[in-house]
Amino acid sequence: MKARTPNSGLARIQAVYKDLPPKVKTVADHILAQPQDVVHLSITQLAEVTRCAEATIFRLCRLIGMKGYQELKISLAGEMVEQPVQNIHEEVLPEDDMAQVARKVFTSNIIGITDTLQLLDTQSLIAAVQLLNSARNVCIYAVGGSAPIAMDAYNKFIRAGISCVMHSDPHLQLTTAALLGPESVVLAISHSGSSKDLIEVVKAAGKTGAKTIVITSYTKSSLAQLADVKLYSSTRETSFRTEAISARIAQLCIIDSLYVGLSLARQEETLGNLQKIREVISTKRL
Repeated sequence: MKARTPNSGLARIQAVYKDLPPKVKTVADHILAQPQDVVHLSITQLAEVTRCAEATIFRLCRLIGMKGYQELKISLAGEMVEQPVQNIHEEVLPEDDMAQVARKVFTSNIIGITDTLQLLDTQSLIAAVQLLNSARNVCIYAVGGSAPIAMDAYNKFIRAGISCVMHSDPHLQLTTAALLGPESVVLAISHSGSSKDLIEVVKAAGKTGAKTIVITSYTKSSLAQLADVKLYSSTRETSFRTEAISARIAQLCIIDSLYVGLSLARQEETLGNLQKIREVISTKRL
């Protein structure tokens, strides 16, 4: 299967935003805030508007994996057609009623999922499924707000017959990581990719020869740099919703994709397990 090339300029900028140099971040801020205007600006005009050198704009393009400014403009133009511009950056305001709050929250989540789909690399998904499918055992690690996502992964993977455990306690994470081996796989989930606990755990697992899969929102994060396979989510922060809240929905979609991929690779076992689960759970219902 041919890899699907991520083509969302906004999603790519968001993925590296935290690690951009100050001058480059100024250009990124303008593009994220007014993508519809950038489509109609030449590189010289954008440089004037942002008070940056043209070389700074070109540097941003290279940092997000694009050949130049023209490729970025084409990407933005496509996004403007696919997504109503007025909905992309809507903030929840103190005076909004619950209907407006719900619409903005739902819209933000939809955009986060769409951007994440653009950002995901098909070959990375395939590699992650192959590692999980062939692993002797899988350890799923996360802390804080990412722990519920890790638990969701655990609940799904056991249905596909994957031998796995999930730990959110840093001490248990290090203890289990130290006992892994070359046939083991670690799945680490962190929105920021900068959790010291997870970085330590992934390093410890790496020393045993275990393979690592990381789900994060930042391509340049320390955790991503340690991973054998990287899966990126795309999020956008607003006044009342942190990036981590938005990331949760997108990352759950990544987990679902991995689970379905595993189910297809282990069809007979998965279907048999699901039948057994339905039978035992039926005794819990009235």
